[in-house]
Amino acid sequence: MELERFLFLTVDGLARGAVLAVFALSLVLIWRAARIINFSQGAIAMAATYLAFVVTSATGNYWLGLVAALLGGAAIGFVVERGVMRYVSSVNPLNSVIAALGVLLVIQAIIGMLFGNGYHPMQVPFSQSPLPWLAGLSISAYDLFVFACVGFVVIGLAVLFGKTNVGLRMRAAAFSPELARLLGVRSNRMITLGWMLASALSALAALLVVPTELGLNPHSTDAVFVYAFTIAVVGGLDSAPGAVIGGLVVGVLLSWVSGYLGATLSPVAVLVLLLAVLLIKPGGIFSVTKERTA
Repeated sequence: MELERFLFLTVDGLARGAVLAVFALSLVLIWRAARIINFSQGAIAMAATYLAFVVTSATGNYWLGLVAALLGGAAIGFVVERGVMRYVSSVNPLNSVIAALGVLLVIQAIIGMLFGNGYHPMQVPFSQSPLPWLAGLSISAYDLFVFACVGFVVIGLAVLFGKTNVGLRMRAAAFSPELARLLGVRSNRMITLGWMLASALSALAALLVVPTELGLNPHSTDAVFVYAFTIAVVGGLDSAPGAVIGGLVVGVLLSWVSGYLGATLSPVAVLVLLLAVLLIKPGGIFSVTKERTA
């Protein structure tokens, strides 16, 4: 029984951690593109998830809702970057933090006025019951769907930034915007594209995790953002692999602590992990800051 419980908690933690890793990747993308911690990322993802909820409720088709969430997230990211963040002075880093928090409050207020503050249940496309042919591992069809989505995202980003001209331009614009402009790269356009991609990723993560929680409400992604931010810091804000590995580690840690010690201690365990990493290696375990600034 103890082994089955351990396997269940581990698989459940990996599934949750995979989703958190996708959300952390969205924070890493924006940081690498614009050197901004986007504290409105959770609200953007939540708004895109509401769009998916509306589309799915109207059509009865989960996949149309998924597409709507991705497109809606990208569109909201475009509006936030072009309409707000582009005009924020970079003289003081605190300016972008305040602007992002303002965007968060505005989005949550608008969603609250339109849909209320109650919880709306959301359906998942596959069963969450353990598959009989994977007895002992407690893996459901929905867990496999989550792992497939995360794998697709990781491989897609690796191909985008390593094999395509657009990805190389985005990396150049993030590394040195002024030099990239001299080489003919439209840095502002690449930064906007980075925001759109990051917002779409966070929308995907929210759509994967919200149905497994209490449901959808204007604050349903607040805790997800906190955990994802912790993962991004632990892994290194410049490191995409760090976000993935950190997400899996934090997900398993949350599951183990919640399963063996109680759910109330889960945030404490994550905080202890964050403090330990900040004390030992403030830049994050997989930080590549030195290489980027050399």
